[in-house]
Amino acid sequence: MTHAFKHPVPVVQGFFDPATSTVSYIVHDSATGQAAIVDPVLDFTPRNARTSTVSADRLLATIRDQGLDLRYLLETHAHADHLSAGHYLREKTGAPVVIGANITLVQAAFADLFEAEDVARDGSAFDRLVRDGDVLALGESEIRVMHTPGHTPACVTYLIGDAAFVGDTLFMPDYGTARTDFPGGDAATLYRSIRNILELPSETRVFTGHDYPPASRSEPAWEASVAEQRRGNVHIHDGVEEAGFVAMRQARDATLEAPLLILPSLQVNIRAGALPPASPGGHTYLRLPINAL
Repeated sequence: MTHAFKHPVPVVQGFFDPATSTVSYIVHDSATGQAAIVDPVLDFTPRNARTSTVSADRLLATIRDQGLDLRYLLETHAHADHLSAGHYLREKTGAPVVIGANITLVQAAFADLFEAEDVARDGSAFDRLVRDGDVLALGESEIRVMHTPGHTPACVTYLIGDAAFVGDTLFMPDYGTARTDFPGGDAATLYRSIRNILELPSETRVFTGHDYPPASRSEPAWEASVAEQRRGNVHIHDGVEEAGFVAMRQARDATLEAPLLILPSLQVNIRAGALPPASPGGHTYLRLPINAL
């Protein structure tokens, strides 16, 4: 079969976290074994504010067992629904944490909210800031960066061969699209970002950052082709115009509760997954700004 992609087809493995409905990925170049992890999760129990690394250690065990060479920790954006394990994995492996350059806008908004004086607003908590069109080498493959804002101003999609890792920008066709009511979010911008994604070759595999199975589907899923998204996405299938999408998205966003872990997540994730500095007494605290959201 003739393939529309210039570079080798990567091997993609998805890991679903039921607690946050997040999908983390290991993607690797089959010729060399060079690999990247996309959107790793640091486990967090809000009832007792305990963290664990079970999910991240599962990714490390898979990397080790398959003899892969981890080169990057790729964040699609600063997540508001789970804590990132980027910092933990960086300490364990030395792999750099990569995120979109507009993370600086997100840091500026939320570092002030949490009065996080240790957080520089220049993205320096991360190892590499990427922009639209940037390319990272991955063995005989490459990672191409698309800036796809709308959910947040820092959202990027990573294109690796025939695979597109879209974060929260798109969900499975039967669930739709991302919310746009966070600071810096914008429904019209999201529409244009998604249309850019849907201009990729029809056989492109779209890998989502979450899955929330609707009543018609019992099991989580996280892969659909561009053709399937264009044909059947309930929010933005072919024929949906920008004005209609914006009206739908804004009306829907007005009904949504804040994510359960938005406050702990954002103050960790603007630090690339690191916890805040310990207090003089040796404890680490996450802040809950009252009536601030």
